[in-house]
Amino acid sequence: MACYSWGVVAGDLNTIVVQTGESVNRQTACPEVPKEPEPPFQTDAPLLQVRALRTNILKPASFALAAGECIAVRGPSGAGKTLLLRAIADLDPNQGLVSLEGRDRSKIPGPEWRRLVGYVPAEPGWWAETVGEHFGNWTAAAAALGKLGFPEEAKSWPIARLSTGERLRLALVRALIVGPKALLLDEPTAALDLASVEAVESLIADRIWAGLAVLWVTHDAGQARRIARRQLVVEAGSVREEVGQWPVTTSP
Repeated sequence: MACYSWGVVAGDLNTIVVQTGESVNRQTACPEVPKEPEPPFQTDAPLLQVRALRTNILKPASFALAAGECIAVRGPSGAGKTLLLRAIADLDPNQGLVSLEGRDRSKIPGPEWRRLVGYVPAEPGWWAETVGEHFGNWTAAAAALGKLGFPEEAKSWPIARLSTGERLRLALVRALIVGPKALLLDEPTAALDLASVEAVESLIADRIWAGLAVLWVTHDAGQARRIARRQLVVEAGSVREEVGQWPVTTSP
């Protein structure tokens, strides 16, 4: 594409002449190629750091998770994937160092830690009779719930009538609306149909693009490739990293 020199003819400031050759005091105008929007965070800075984290079953595990990054966690059933998430969330006795944005977990009160580092188990807990009673701010949850296919009247639904898939999606939104910096997901789409899986992946992808760090347990190799560029493999309580040539999860 050609670029032209714009110059003002002496004695006539109202006339602009396009000159294709060399000129004095000219300004070159070239169309700029649009750039992809930059994520609103530093992608290479560790947000969640885990060092020698271990339990009586889980062997020492060390890794770092950056803002706006998703790591898939895979491995056979009973290998220790859930134990890893629960240890990071500090829900089970554990040893090792875990920090968030440089703040040692031991210096942060438990309730605050579990708000900042949210955990969505494979079988979420429910303590009241209706859906709405589990959300402190239904208005704040409405947008995310709508993306996952819930109507406004879901607020009054009895918990007893919910399917396993509905409970998983509601628990995910419940974890998101408190504003975590990192999210630990234990097979959040295991009981969902294809459309619901796509909706959950899209919702989390949007949050990842906005800076959320995610550790996502999945048995689905295809899903691991869609959501993550790094993978932790858990086998017999040992955790190792496998780096795949996978694309970075981005918001459409």
